[in-house]
Amino acid sequence: MKILAVTACPVGIAHTYMAAENLQKAGKSLGIEIKVETQGSIGVENELTEEDILEADGIIIAADKEVSKDRFVGKKVIVTGVQEGIRKPEELINRFKNGDVPVYKADLATQSVKKEKRKENPIYKHLMSGVSYMVPFIVVGGLLIALALTLGGVQTPGGIVIPEDSVWKQIESLGGTAFMFMVPILAGFIAVSIADRPGLVPGMIGGYIAANGSFYGSEAGAGFIGGIIAGFLAGYVVLAIKKLKVPKAIQPVMPIIFIPIIGSVVVGLAFIYVIGAPVAQIFELLTSMLAGMQGTSSIILALILGAMISVDMGGPFNKVAFLFGSAMIAEGNYEIMGPIAVAICIPPIGLGLATFLFKRKFRPQEREAGKASFTMGFFGITEGAIPFAAQDPLRVIPSIMVGSMVGSVIAMVASVGDRVAHGGPIVAVLGAVDNVLMFFVAAIIGSVVTALMVNFLKKDVNLEPAPIASDSSKNNVAGGEEVVEPNGTDMKVEIKKLTDITSYDLIETDLTSSTRDDVIDELIKKLDKTGVLTSESDFKQAILAREAESTTGLGMNIAIPHGKSKAVKRPTVAFGIKQEGVDWSSLDGTSAKLIFMLAIPEESAGDDHLKILQMLSRKLMDDTFREQLLRVANKEEAYELLNQIV
Repeated sequence: MKILAVTACPVGIAHTYMAAENLQKAGKSLGIEIKVETQGSIGVENELTEEDILEADGIIIAADKEVSKDRFVGKKVIVTGVQEGIRKPEELINRFKNGDVPVYKADLATQSVKKEKRKENPIYKHLMSGVSYMVPFIVVGGLLIALALTLGGVQTPGGIVIPEDSVWKQIESLGGTAFMFMVPILAGFIAVSIADRPGLVPGMIGGYIAANGSFYGSEAGAGFIGGIIAGFLAGYVVLAIKKLKVPKAIQPVMPIIFIPIIGSVVVGLAFIYVIGAPVAQIFELLTSMLAGMQGTSSIILALILGAMISVDMGGPFNKVAFLFGSAMIAEGNYEIMGPIAVAICIPPIGLGLATFLFKRKFRPQEREAGKASFTMGFFGITEGAIPFAAQDPLRVIPSIMVGSMVGSVIAMVASVGDRVAHGGPIVAVLGAVDNVLMFFVAAIIGSVVTALMVNFLKKDVNLEPAPIASDSSKNNVAGGEEVVEPNGTDMKVEIKKLTDITSYDLIETDLTSSTRDDVIDELIKKLDKTGVLTSESDFKQAILAREAESTTGLGMNIAIPHGKSKAVKRPTVAFGIKQEGVDWSSLDGTSAKLIFMLAIPEESAGDDHLKILQMLSRKLMDDTFREQLLRVANKEEAYELLNQIV
């Protein structure tokens, strides 16, 4: 089976690539060939070719912005949000195995696809599509202006001034030009998300009019609020025009002549005569109110922004607060984005700090993830906190929210400003932050608060015990003596390779059973004899329940039955070979000759289960390795080969 996927998020920085990585890992663990196209901030990578699409058995679109589906007509397509790609990649892939995916049609999607689309908020989706194109203009504009002021500015009694004859004055002008595009780009690509390419021209013209109050007698213009209104108005006006029935002779030129012209006239006149002035007054009132916030009111705003940024770590609340701060930059109010820039980095940095200071609260895998989280925080990627929040949301999310709110309030009180629509220490290093010292003070205090709260709320990790040595010297994993605690309890074994969790006594190179259920019984007995299980029947029930969901016969003569149960003491793998093969209802119709049985304790199912499946599926894709396994003469030879699975 070959699955294709497309991942995309509004900003195109973290979620896009996290979903792609998890889908690829899930594909490997399930023995499914998968190729993922990412539509990130740097453009399309690993693009799906016509040949890929022709050969594909199905397509997953995990995106929070508009992704064209025209090339997938006639294929089975799942349309879902990017978060589903991050959190439920296996479930999405398994839907193709179960036949629970509709075929996508150009004009009339099947009922199932429509149902999935209704789960998405179309307003949010279109808005974020516009934001994803707008953000680079703000980032470039802000950084150019910040660099010009930092490197070319001269301190005067009235503040930093760039000399008129300096090249840095030209660079400052380039930054200002980038800002001029912000509202038209936002409006244009909101319209594109709604009505496709015919909406671009009316949307951008509407956005330009919204940003220039001279069209309707206003000094300030309607700002980003006007741009949003213009984008949605243009999109739905164009969508309505597209539905009109016109003579066939006119149809070819409708998208390039009639639709853009009519749409631009309708949106432009509506803004000039009806919408522009009232919206400009509202926006001007909002801007002046925010600029005049002092004392308690500014602290309340900082608390709200800090909470919104951290509560869903890159989700809708985060993006709304981010958009608000970005829009204020264009209006010259940098002290709204300042607290947001601080709040953005606190969740990942705070959790990275917690894994370093309070190791007993985290498993080894989480401590490794903490290093990546800290790095992501430095570059202003809040999504670095997602793995921790997904595993323990009731303790982690309150911790990061409180930390971000504390940091945001400190930044607001200290008048920390940010001239760039981005966050994290990187913007301070690049000179885009006003009051750099207090930026770092706010970020450090917020991160420490998060780390301390995590330490207070989270329980110590209960380390899994390691296997108890048996009487047989061959029952140990490495062929020598196992370490046993004086009280006889097992110690935790870190899984670095497959032979960390198997032994000679768990290998059978000549299975005697001839049916699937009998093979399952035979391997379960091996697990029980080595002291892995507390109840054979309970574990068998878990194995059969998993088989009932979908076959674990992966094809290529491989089956990986696996069960997660309280009856399992420690992660263990039993391995058997059946040269004649056993019918396992495999996906490719082949019989199962190489059978790996995974026994996973219920409480450690997530990390251990995925890690073992990843190790197995990666190595078992090698045809030569499978042939070598089938030719082994005894347990010792089999063990030596299994020792290569890492």
